[in-house]
Amino acid sequence: MTAAHTENVKKSAALIAKKIKGEKPRLALVLGSGLGGFADRLENAVTIPYKDLPGFPVPTVEGHSGDIVIGMLGGVPLLCLKGRVHAYETDDFMPLKTLVRTLKQFGIDTLMTTSSCGSLHDDMPPGSIMTITDHINLMGINPLLGENEDDFGPRFPAMTGAWNKELRAELHKAAQSAEIRLHDGVLAAFRGPCFETPAEIRMARVIGADAVGMSAVPECILAVHCGLKVVGCAVITNMAAGMRDETLSHDQTLSGAKLAHENLTRLIEKFVTRFSAHNKAAA
Repeated sequence: MTAAHTENVKKSAALIAKKIKGEKPRLALVLGSGLGGFADRLENAVTIPYKDLPGFPVPTVEGHSGDIVIGMLGGVPLLCLKGRVHAYETDDFMPLKTLVRTLKQFGIDTLMTTSSCGSLHDDMPPGSIMTITDHINLMGINPLLGENEDDFGPRFPAMTGAWNKELRAELHKAAQSAEIRLHDGVLAAFRGPCFETPAEIRMARVIGADAVGMSAVPECILAVHCGLKVVGCAVITNMAAGMRDETLSHDQTLSGAKLAHENLTRLIEKFVTRFSAHNKAAA
Protein backbone atom coordinates (compact mmCIF):
# COMPACT_ATOMS: atom_id res chain seq x y z
CA MET A 1 0.00 0.00 0.00
CA THR A 2 2.82 2.42 0.86
CA ALA A 3 4.48 2.06 -2.56
CA ALA A 4 1.16 2.52 -4.39
CA HIS A 5 0.30 5.51 -2.21
CA THR A 6 3.65 7.17 -2.86
CA GLU A 7 3.22 6.59 -6.59
CA ASN A 8 -0.26 8.18 -6.51
CA VAL A 9 1.15 11.24 -4.74
CA LYS A 10 3.92 11.65 -7.32
CA LYS A 11 1.58 11.11 -10.28
CA SER A 12 -1.05 13.52 -8.95
CA ALA A 13 1.51 16.24 -8.27
CA ALA A 14 2.95 15.81 -11.77
CA LEU A 15 -0.52 15.99 -13.35
CA ILE A 16 -1.30 19.22 -11.51
CA ALA A 17 2.06 20.73 -12.50
CA LYS A 18 1.37 19.97 -16.18
CA LYS A 19 -1.90 21.91 -16.05
CA ILE A 20 -0.47 25.24 -14.94
CA LYS A 21 1.78 27.86 -16.46
CA GLY A 22 3.81 30.50 -14.71
CA GLU A 23 4.53 30.76 -11.01
CA LYS A 24 3.51 27.85 -8.79
CA PRO A 25 1.31 28.68 -5.79
CA ARG A 26 2.77 28.13 -2.33
CA LEU A 27 -0.56 28.55 -0.52
CA ALA A 28 -3.45 26.08 -0.72
CA LEU A 29 -6.92 26.99 0.53
CA VAL A 30 -9.52 24.40 1.58
CA LEU A 31 -13.05 25.71 0.96
CA GLY A 32 -15.61 24.20 3.34
CA SER A 33 -19.38 23.70 3.10
CA GLY A 34 -21.05 26.41 1.05
CA LEU A 35 -17.77 28.27 0.50
CA GLY A 36 -16.73 26.81 -2.85
CA GLY A 37 -17.88 29.93 -4.72
CA PHE A 38 -14.75 31.76 -3.57
CA ALA A 39 -12.75 29.91 -6.24
CA ASP A 40 -14.75 31.78 -8.89
CA ARG A 41 -12.73 34.89 -7.99
CA LEU A 42 -9.50 33.41 -9.35
CA GLU A 43 -8.29 34.81 -12.66
CA ASN A 44 -6.85 32.65 -15.46
CA ALA A 45 -8.10 29.67 -13.50
CA VAL A 46 -7.48 26.03 -14.31
CA THR A 47 -9.86 23.43 -12.85
CA ILE A 48 -8.80 19.84 -12.16
CA PRO A 49 -11.49 17.44 -10.86
CA TYR A 50 -10.38 15.23 -7.98
CA LYS A 51 -11.59 12.22 -9.99
CA ASP A 52 -8.84 12.87 -12.56
CA LEU A 53 -6.10 12.52 -9.94
CA PRO A 54 -5.08 8.99 -8.88
CA GLY A 55 -5.88 8.18 -5.27
CA PHE A 56 -7.77 11.41 -4.58
CA PRO A 57 -10.98 11.44 -2.50
CA VAL A 58 -14.41 11.99 -4.04
CA PRO A 59 -16.68 14.15 -1.82
CA THR A 60 -20.30 13.06 -1.37
CA VAL A 61 -21.72 15.99 0.63
CA GLU A 62 -23.70 18.90 -0.84
CA GLY A 63 -21.55 22.02 -1.10
CA HIS A 64 -18.34 20.05 -1.80
CA SER A 65 -17.80 19.73 -5.56
CA GLY A 66 -14.39 18.03 -5.48
CA ASP A 67 -12.18 20.20 -7.70
CA ILE A 68 -8.76 21.80 -7.54
CA VAL A 69 -8.84 25.34 -8.94
CA ILE A 70 -5.53 27.12 -9.55
CA GLY A 71 -5.34 30.75 -10.59
CA MET A 72 -4.38 34.27 -9.60
CA LEU A 73 -5.95 36.27 -6.78
CA GLY A 74 -4.85 39.89 -6.87
CA GLY A 75 -1.73 38.89 -8.76
CA VAL A 76 -0.86 36.11 -6.30
CA PRO A 77 -0.95 32.44 -7.35
CA LEU A 78 -3.38 30.39 -5.25
CA LEU A 79 -4.55 26.78 -5.19
CA CYS A 80 -8.13 26.23 -4.00
CA LEU A 81 -9.60 22.91 -2.94
CA LYS A 82 -13.35 22.98 -3.55
CA GLY A 83 -14.64 20.46 -1.10
CA ARG A 84 -13.30 17.84 1.27
CA VAL A 85 -14.07 14.30 2.33
CA HIS A 86 -15.12 14.16 5.97
CA ALA A 87 -14.28 11.40 8.44
CA TYR A 88 -17.96 10.42 8.54
CA GLU A 89 -17.96 9.64 4.80
CA THR A 90 -15.37 6.87 4.95
CA ASP A 91 -13.27 4.62 7.16
CA ASP A 92 -10.32 5.02 4.77
CA PHE A 93 -8.08 8.05 5.25
CA MET A 94 -5.73 7.06 2.43
CA PRO A 95 -7.43 9.34 -0.16
CA LEU A 96 -7.13 12.33 2.20
CA LYS A 97 -3.49 11.42 2.81
CA THR A 98 -2.96 11.42 -0.95
CA LEU A 99 -4.54 14.85 -1.30
CA VAL A 100 -2.54 16.55 1.47
CA ARG A 101 0.75 14.91 0.52
CA THR A 102 0.22 15.76 -3.14
CA LEU A 103 0.07 19.42 -2.13
CA LYS A 104 3.45 19.03 -0.42
CA GLN A 105 4.92 17.15 -3.39
CA PHE A 106 3.62 19.81 -5.78
CA GLY A 107 5.37 22.61 -3.86
CA ILE A 108 2.74 23.97 -1.47
CA ASP A 109 4.24 24.99 1.87
CA THR A 110 1.17 26.44 3.64
CA LEU A 111 -2.36 25.07 4.03
CA MET A 112 -5.26 27.34 4.99
CA THR A 113 -8.46 25.60 6.01
CA THR A 114 -11.98 26.99 6.19
CA SER A 115 -14.73 24.94 7.79
CA SER A 116 -18.31 25.40 8.90
CA CYS A 117 -18.61 25.23 12.68
CA GLY A 118 -21.01 25.68 15.57
CA SER A 119 -20.35 28.34 18.19
CA LEU A 120 -20.22 27.73 21.93
CA HIS A 121 -20.38 31.44 22.79
CA ASP A 122 -23.27 33.89 22.57
CA ASP A 123 -20.91 36.68 21.50
CA MET A 124 -19.77 34.61 18.49
CA PRO A 125 -23.02 34.27 16.50
CA PRO A 126 -23.59 32.85 13.00
CA GLY A 127 -21.66 34.86 10.44
CA SER A 128 -18.63 35.21 12.74
CA ILE A 129 -15.15 33.99 11.83
CA MET A 130 -12.80 32.36 14.36
CA THR A 131 -9.14 31.68 13.74
CA ILE A 132 -8.22 28.29 15.16
CA THR A 133 -5.58 28.48 17.89
CA ASP A 134 -5.61 24.78 18.78
CA HIS A 135 -7.84 21.75 18.49
CA ILE A 136 -9.29 18.89 20.52
CA ASN A 137 -9.69 15.69 18.52
CA LEU A 138 -12.91 14.03 19.70
CA MET A 139 -13.37 12.02 16.50
CA GLY A 140 -12.17 8.78 18.07
CA ILE A 141 -9.85 8.25 15.12
CA ASN A 142 -6.60 9.65 13.75
CA PRO A 143 -5.62 9.79 10.05
CA LEU A 144 -2.11 8.58 10.92
CA LEU A 145 -3.28 5.25 12.37
CA GLY A 146 -1.61 2.22 10.85
CA GLU A 147 1.78 1.84 9.25
CA ASN A 148 3.71 5.10 9.05
CA GLU A 149 4.74 6.27 5.59
CA ASP A 150 8.28 7.33 6.49
CA ASP A 151 8.78 9.16 3.19
CA PHE A 152 6.27 11.77 4.31
CA GLY A 153 6.85 12.28 8.02
CA PRO A 154 7.78 10.86 11.44
CA ARG A 155 5.94 8.13 13.33
CA PHE A 156 5.24 10.44 16.28
CA PRO A 157 4.68 14.03 15.08
CA ALA A 158 4.41 16.78 17.69
CA MET A 159 1.17 18.77 17.55
CA THR A 160 2.21 21.69 19.74
CA GLY A 161 1.85 24.78 17.58
CA ALA A 162 0.02 22.84 14.87
CA TRP A 163 -1.97 25.97 14.00
CA ASN A 164 0.87 28.32 13.10
CA LYS A 165 1.18 31.33 15.40
CA GLU A 166 2.89 33.59 12.85
CA LEU A 167 0.23 32.89 10.23
CA ARG A 168 -2.51 33.59 12.78
CA ALA A 169 -0.89 36.95 13.45
CA GLU A 170 -0.93 37.69 9.71
CA LEU A 171 -4.58 36.69 9.62
CA HIS A 172 -5.35 39.17 12.40
CA LYS A 173 -3.51 41.93 10.56
CA ALA A 174 -5.52 41.08 7.45
CA ALA A 175 -8.74 41.24 9.48
CA GLN A 176 -7.77 44.60 10.94
CA SER A 177 -7.04 45.93 7.47
CA ALA A 178 -10.43 44.69 6.23
CA GLU A 179 -12.20 46.00 9.37
CA ILE A 180 -13.45 42.53 10.26
CA ARG A 181 -13.80 41.22 13.80
CA LEU A 182 -11.82 37.99 14.06
CA HIS A 183 -12.29 35.73 17.07
CA ASP A 184 -9.69 33.31 18.45
CA GLY A 185 -10.55 29.90 19.80
CA VAL A 186 -10.11 26.17 20.17
CA LEU A 187 -11.92 23.85 17.75
CA ALA A 188 -13.33 20.56 19.04
CA ALA A 189 -13.71 18.07 16.20
CA PHE A 190 -16.45 15.44 16.32
CA ARG A 191 -16.63 12.74 13.66
CA GLY A 192 -20.33 13.16 12.81
CA PRO A 193 -22.44 12.80 10.76
CA CYS A 194 -24.87 13.43 13.61
CA PHE A 195 -24.80 16.93 14.99
CA GLU A 196 -23.55 17.02 18.56
CA THR A 197 -25.97 16.54 21.46
CA PRO A 198 -26.51 19.35 23.99
CA ALA A 199 -24.69 17.18 26.57
CA GLU A 200 -21.69 16.82 24.26
CA ILE A 201 -21.64 20.58 23.78
CA ARG A 202 -21.64 21.13 27.55
CA MET A 203 -18.69 18.71 27.78
CA ALA A 204 -16.85 20.48 24.96
CA ARG A 205 -17.23 23.81 26.73
CA VAL A 206 -15.90 22.36 30.00
CA ILE A 207 -12.75 20.95 28.34
CA GLY A 208 -11.93 24.24 26.65
CA ALA A 209 -13.58 24.30 23.22
CA ASP A 210 -14.94 27.48 21.66
CA ALA A 211 -16.41 25.95 18.50
CA VAL A 212 -17.29 22.48 17.21
CA GLY A 213 -17.04 20.99 13.75
CA MET A 214 -16.65 17.80 11.72
CA SER A 215 -13.56 18.66 9.68
CA ALA A 216 -10.26 20.59 9.49
CA VAL A 217 -8.51 18.55 12.20
CA PRO A 218 -7.62 15.47 10.07
CA GLU A 219 -6.22 17.80 7.38
CA CYS A 220 -4.21 19.68 9.98
CA ILE A 221 -2.74 16.47 11.42
CA LEU A 222 -1.70 15.21 7.99
CA ALA A 223 -0.32 18.59 6.96
CA VAL A 224 1.79 18.96 10.10
CA HIS A 225 3.03 15.39 9.68
CA CYS A 226 4.45 16.15 6.23
CA GLY A 227 5.87 19.55 7.15
CA LEU A 228 3.23 22.01 5.95
CA LYS A 229 2.38 25.14 7.91
CA VAL A 230 -1.31 25.37 8.80
CA VAL A 231 -3.70 28.23 9.52
CA GLY A 232 -7.45 27.87 9.82
CA CYS A 233 -10.71 29.79 9.93
CA ALA A 234 -13.78 28.34 11.61
CA VAL A 235 -16.78 29.89 9.88
CA ILE A 236 -19.60 30.06 12.41
CA THR A 237 -22.77 28.85 10.70
CA ASN A 238 -24.91 28.07 13.74
CA MET A 239 -25.04 28.09 17.51
CA ALA A 240 -24.12 24.67 18.89
CA ALA A 241 -26.79 22.20 19.98
CA GLY A 242 -28.77 23.23 23.04
CA MET A 243 -27.83 26.91 22.88
CA ARG A 244 -30.94 27.87 20.92
CA ASP A 245 -34.44 26.47 20.66
CA GLU A 246 -33.87 25.07 17.19
CA THR A 247 -33.10 21.85 15.35
CA LEU A 248 -29.78 21.81 13.49
CA SER A 249 -29.59 20.80 9.81
CA HIS A 250 -27.15 20.88 6.90
CA ASP A 251 -29.37 23.44 5.15
CA GLN A 252 -28.78 25.69 8.16
CA THR A 253 -25.04 25.14 7.75
CA LEU A 254 -25.16 26.22 4.11
CA SER A 255 -27.33 29.24 4.95
CA GLY A 256 -25.04 30.23 7.80
CA ALA A 257 -22.01 30.05 5.51
CA LYS A 258 -23.63 32.69 3.31
CA LEU A 259 -23.74 35.10 6.27
CA ALA A 260 -19.95 35.02 6.54
CA HIS A 261 -19.21 34.81 2.82
CA GLU A 262 -18.54 38.50 2.21
CA ASN A 263 -16.31 38.97 5.25
CA LEU A 264 -14.50 35.69 4.64
CA THR A 265 -13.84 36.68 1.03
CA ARG A 266 -12.34 40.02 2.04
CA LEU A 267 -10.33 38.39 4.83
CA ILE A 268 -8.82 35.77 2.51
CA GLU A 269 -7.99 38.37 -0.13
CA LYS A 270 -6.14 40.51 2.43
CA PHE A 271 -4.40 37.47 3.90
CA VAL A 272 -3.23 36.19 0.51
CA THR A 273 -1.70 39.60 -0.24
CA ARG A 274 0.08 39.65 3.13
CA PHE A 275 1.22 36.04 2.70
CA SER A 276 2.81 36.85 -0.66
CA ALA A 277 4.50 40.01 0.64
CA HIS A 278 5.82 38.18 3.70
CA ASN A 279 7.31 35.38 1.60
CA LYS A 280 8.96 37.82 -0.79
CA ALA A 281 10.47 39.75 2.13
CA ALA A 282 11.78 36.52 3.66
CA ALA A 283 13.31 35.30 0.38
